[in-house]
Amino acid sequence: MKKNFIKTNNLNPHFIGSWTLESLSICDDLISYFELNLAKQKKGITVSGINPNIKDSSDILIQPKEIILPGNEAFKAYFEELFICYKNYIDEWPFLKNLAQKLEISSFNLQRYKPGQHFKAIHTERTSIDSSHRIFAFMTYLNDVEEGGSTYFSHYDLEIQPRKGLTLIWPAEWTHAHRGNILREGSKYIITGWICFAN
Repeated sequence: MKKNFIKTNNLNPHFIGSWTLESLSICDDLISYFELNLAKQKKGITVSGINPNIKDSSDILIQPKEIILPGNEAFKAYFEELFICYKNYIDEWPFLKNLAQKLEISSFNLQRYKPGQHFKAIHTERTSIDSSHRIFAFMTYLNDVEEGGSTYFSHYDLEIQPRKGLTLIWPAEWTHAHRGNILREGSKYIITGWICFAN
């Protein structure tokens, strides 16, 4: 696993961890899963429901218990690598070791954006009592994107361009408000979800 460092003009820490997956073939496997499961693809949804003026994407929602099902081996391989990233993240911020002893992955999404689509609204991952169990968000870009499609963290004026295997972990709090910038060309695939307090 290769640790990446995000350059910023701000001297304050932004608490966004960044890595590149060791096995980039996992990305190809997850894209193949998305494209082969047309019946599972739904319009992108947020806590306020389906609204393409907020989020315009195609998603496959996956529950953690589905990871072990036959045909879902790519998810198991992905989360093994994500766990290495997560361990590195809490090693960097030792305070989290006590806080993060009993956390789990909740439901997560495979998402595809086509030209003209994006997550338009600036948003955070913890917005109400219903999402208060979320501690961190994670996201891995599954392909390179040349035109548009970056993730913009508004409080830090920080823009991250998708690269295959680039994986981010960040706090789910208001401090990390963000949006997806409009995709200009090609397709953008991601896997994303939350690390939460165990139920």
